[in-house]
Amino acid sequence: MNFNKAKEFIYKNARPLDFARWQFLFEDGSRENVLSILKMYQNEDGGFGHALEADCWNPDSSPVQTWAATQIIREVDLKEREHPIILGILRYLENTKYFDGHVWANSIPSNEAYPHAPWWNYTDVNEVNYNLTASLIGFILRYASPKSRLYQTAQRLLQEAYAWFKLHCPLESMHTASCFVELFEDSVECNISGIDLSEFESLLQLQMKHILTADTSVWASEYVCKPSLMIHSCNSRFYEENKELCNFECYFLSETQQEDGTWAVTWDWGCYPEEWHISKNWWKSDIIIKNVKFYLSMQ
Repeated sequence: MNFNKAKEFIYKNARPLDFARWQFLFEDGSRENVLSILKMYQNEDGGFGHALEADCWNPDSSPVQTWAATQIIREVDLKEREHPIILGILRYLENTKYFDGHVWANSIPSNEAYPHAPWWNYTDVNEVNYNLTASLIGFILRYASPKSRLYQTAQRLLQEAYAWFKLHCPLESMHTASCFVELFEDSVECNISGIDLSEFESLLQLQMKHILTADTSVWASEYVCKPSLMIHSCNSRFYEENKELCNFECYFLSETQQEDGTWAVTWDWGCYPEEWHISKNWWKSDIIIKNVKFYLSMQ
């Protein structure tokens, strides 16, 4: 892997937030710098918008954009429960009209007024979907006060989500599966009782065997599930069972890095061509950061 080429692309092309993430992760940069830029994407209601999730340019607060913020909070390992950004997120998750008492909505109506990928089209079809929600439950259990009403809600949601996962495992959606991995890891970290964590771990091992794309010949050209989506270090409980595929991904990253330091973006909006061109460039920086982070974590 050519670290210097990756760095050069970031320095020339990345959004300020991704530039700050790069510096924090790989150059002893400041956590507060990342958070101060992240705060610019946060609205008064505590939720996030403004294309923080680069496939949706809606400035309004939405669950998916807010979830994207929680991913960055996890990345910088913010532990301060009373941090204003975290308090705002918790307030939004508790009060948004896009929570039906069981799951947060994947898309919201105002998405339709702004450029976005087709998978963020608004639909009013009511179906249980734990993509985003499983991860958000874990975030609440990690950061909310155990005395709060929202924490009590998250405990109920944990029971519901786990019952649903047991019923539907193995899932076909890699992103939903990834959210359940995060929920499991948060539950272990917070020593959550009320669900069988050993059983949860066993089910997730089966889930990974089902969802990880073993046919590595399609990795470079198709949007597939690679280990890095769910296994973030050699210390992961899921590393040993998937060690061979993790090692191959490191080799794959070294072999497929492009001359400009990037990796291929393997999806396309198929609409809004000018805006997609911009978002695609944003995604290149995000992919660089995630790939370098994974590669280094496996060494």
